Amino acid sequence: MKVPCLLIALFASLSVGATPPPPQKATFVYVHKAARQMFLYDGKELLATFPISLGRSPVGHKEREGDKRTPEGRYVLDYKNPNSQYYLSIHVSYPNAQDKKHARELGVSPGGDIMIHGQPNSSSYSPDVLQRYDWTDGCIAVTNAQMDQIWAMIDVPVTIQIAP
Repeated sequence: MKVPCLLIALFASLSVGATPPPPQKATFVYVHKAARQMFLYDGKELLATFPISLGRSPVGHKEREGDKRTPEGRYVLDYKNPNSQYYLSIHVSYPNAQDKKHARELGVSPGGDIMIHGQPNSSSYSPDVLQRYDWTDGCIAVTNAQMDQIWAMIDVPVTIQIAP
């Protein structure tokens, strides 16, 4: 009977003070709009893949405020917002200089406030239902559980490439 007690003591000593390793950090984020997928990388190593929802008019690059399009191009995830209207959010640096120039040429505002975010804080829809559709005003949306993972894996600033 001493052996089981010894084994219990051994296992207990192994778990005392054990903390899970910190999540790997993403150094690059790639969004493929047509596939509705977001990929987080550390260098060339794929860390995670997430299904996404986009703006309500997902085809094409965002040109103006209110067009419901998700931008395309190379940007920076430049700050995190823990007090977002959409659970948690991470800001995409749209519009860049080229976007602003193009909007000026069109005589319109380029818009802004593009984020990767979770579900609306006031949503009456379940994440499973909401994520079946492109429902944002141009942002990249995931479930709250997925946003928790993304939040832990991204320390800003991080480059994001959004591809058609």
